[in-house]
Amino acid sequence: MSPTISPLAGKPAPASILVDVPQLLAAYADLAPDPSVPAQRVAFGTSGHRGSSLSRSFNKAHVLAISQGICDYRAMKGIDGPLFVAIDTHALSAPAFEDALEVFAANGVISMISAGTPYTPTPVLSHAILVYNRGRTEHLADGIVLSPSHNPPADGGYKYNPPNGGPADTDITRWIQDRANALLEGGLREVRRVPYAQARRSSRVIEHDYVASYVSDLANIVDFDLIRAGGLRLGVDPLGGSGVHYWAPIAERYRIDLTVVRETVDPQFAFMSVDWDGKIRMDPSSPYAMASLIAMKDRFDVAFACDTDHDRHGIVAKSCGLMQPNSYLATLIDYLFRHRPHWRADAAVGKTVVSSSLIDRVSVRLGRRLYEVPVGFKWFADGLFDGSLGFGGEESAGASLLRMDGNVWSTDKDGIVPALLAAEMTAREGRDPGERYADITAALGTPHSDRVDAPATTEQKARLGKLSPAQVHGTELAGDPITTVLDKAPGNGAAIGGIKVVTAAGWFAARPSGTEAIYKIYAESFRDENHLRELIAEANKMVDSALATP
Repeated sequence: MSPTISPLAGKPAPASILVDVPQLLAAYADLAPDPSVPAQRVAFGTSGHRGSSLSRSFNKAHVLAISQGICDYRAMKGIDGPLFVAIDTHALSAPAFEDALEVFAANGVISMISAGTPYTPTPVLSHAILVYNRGRTEHLADGIVLSPSHNPPADGGYKYNPPNGGPADTDITRWIQDRANALLEGGLREVRRVPYAQARRSSRVIEHDYVASYVSDLANIVDFDLIRAGGLRLGVDPLGGSGVHYWAPIAERYRIDLTVVRETVDPQFAFMSVDWDGKIRMDPSSPYAMASLIAMKDRFDVAFACDTDHDRHGIVAKSCGLMQPNSYLATLIDYLFRHRPHWRADAAVGKTVVSSSLIDRVSVRLGRRLYEVPVGFKWFADGLFDGSLGFGGEESAGASLLRMDGNVWSTDKDGIVPALLAAEMTAREGRDPGERYADITAALGTPHSDRVDAPATTEQKARLGKLSPAQVHGTELAGDPITTVLDKAPGNGAAIGGIKVVTAAGWFAARPSGTEAIYKIYAESFRDENHLRELIAEANKMVDSALATP
């Protein structure tokens, strides 16, 4: 089944859909989750635990339990360095921050919080962990991010980043999740806390200048001299997110012509245009959510936006408007591996199984190994850390890469750097990313791609996640012989949590979302739009059949 596009999509958000922030905050404090109800338990998906206080899936009890679980995990693993703490601009992030600090202080954990601005982007936190741990073998730092990323305003989120700076792997999140649920079941009796005011006054809470540290280091990953010499007019929309106070310091330090088109911070996100399904979602890859910046494209040589925790990017080129994430990833990979001579000669290209096959073709042309993994940025962390991956990118506009000298920059997604690199490549070659993409597709073929999102219950998502090659009947897909059916990623053999069916002319993949109550079908054709529609139609039939099976 295909999703229905809301009549509100791309239009200013009406007052009727805005979240009631006082009600949201009251529910966070007053509603207690029932750990016997699966939807109200702690559940770490692709990017941590997410939910809403209104549905009892992200409440004070969850934050207290997860925070104690992280303290217990640190103690078990001997992690006794500082804990870097990042929050975004979602309404639930602020009370979650206070509750988390109460637990950390009571457990003797040193928390590094932001000085100057209350908000810290995900990539800035990853960068801070790695900078602190550089050269250390003991007393290592780790961190947390209180953010549901681009999710709607009623949501909250909690993510843990271990000492490698990247998203925690499944073994870690499962341990923390299980411990947190045990604490919930025990009525939080084992959670240690001190009052927030006492925590803030204690020596265990330290203010850290995240902005200065990150901004001053950007010169080691982006060529600002090129951008400045090119005289480019740049525009950025932080989408009311955690990087809102980072862009002006970047422009000032590096003397580039960068206009922040909107600096509004509003927990209702009332300034946003509505996404495809009638919800507010700060997704820089959505043409509906990005409608206002797209309308400004002719004012700038290149414009860009980032989601609420600034770990995803959206690129608006004057030549073509908003680029699809896969299109920009292929373009950026092609550019970087030609202009980063100090990267290892064997540094690979990392992509997820649902990213464009154009990346495969670009990698072959570059003579670079392709490392294809399941959805989830955690799969790239080790490779980015040791330099064996020059770049890691995923279809939902998340990416990170090495410094110019080939050393690690961030092992979590960084939306800021890929945005700035759109300016670097434009300045170097006199063509914007859309024009560079046209050159690539003229040589390697033009992909036609789409992603279908549709609502799915927890039970339906579980069934979809267990699809196997044995459930694919027949030998053809959209008129072409099936060459491969995957339920494991070629790069590392890890389960993809769904299925991918491939032919010489295209492919589709189906998987449940790890962060929202939806399922996703990805499809790509190197033939035409009609072929793409055939791929999606056949994928829909398979998914509908799987969801209907008890």
